[in-house]
Amino acid sequence: MTVDIFTMTLAALDLEDAPTLTIADRLFDQLRQAIVEGEIPAGSKISEPALAARYGVSRGSLREALQRLEAIKLIERRANIGARVVQLSSTELLEIYSVREGLEAMAARLAAERMSDAGIAELKALLERHRQELAHEDWQRYFQQEGDLDFHFRIARGSGNRRLIEILCNDLYHLTRLYRCQFGMKSHRTREALREHELIVEAIAARDGELAEWLMRRHIRASRQATEQQLALSTAGHQPSAINGPRVRRPRRPTTRPPATPN
Repeated sequence: MTVDIFTMTLAALDLEDAPTLTIADRLFDQLRQAIVEGEIPAGSKISEPALAARYGVSRGSLREALQRLEAIKLIERRANIGARVVQLSSTELLEIYSVREGLEAMAARLAAERMSDAGIAELKALLERHRQELAHEDWQRYFQQEGDLDFHFRIARGSGNRRLIEILCNDLYHLTRLYRCQFGMKSHRTREALREHELIVEAIAARDGELAEWLMRRHIRASRQATEQQLALSTAGHQPSAINGPRVRRPRRPTTRPPATPN
């Protein structure tokens, strides 16, 4: 797939708006959002000359934006192939869940110790907003906007640990969000996930770090297990995985019917 898929995504990019941002900043934000939300599919090839010509930007500004996307693991470069949007295997996705389970549990414990009362109040208000949005979606789609409107982002920031924030909010955040948006928004776990979020916040508000850590670990593990089930169903149904699973050849059906059985 070539750079043509970018056309509908970047057509709305207005280089005259937001004068405090550079052209590279705006390109980075637009491309990141398009990749995360699936408008630019995983594995898509990137052509620098085509992008630079289409949007009237210098190759320098474009390369800066692409380098930043590469730094947050949304783009990868390979010898003799060039730059492409990242495409994780199901194994790699589950590995990310395992890492998140440990690190986000630690973040929840630290948040219980360090998050301000005002920060906790804002977190409760955020979950109330999520509850209203879920009810509007008939509890079918738990979509969280990025940054401070994302529950897990808020918890990581609330930990107050700069190294942990760097890992969770930069190194893993956009990859996690990419597959959460594209693969995990529609789920039978929407009510359960929200309730688990609420229990974590209650533990943080009670300053019970041990409980907050345990609840977050259990929450991430449940999400991982739900993803594993979806992957298994995808394979059993002989359909390509939403993550990057191979197409499975359907077994040949028997040519004769089995004998009828009495009711």
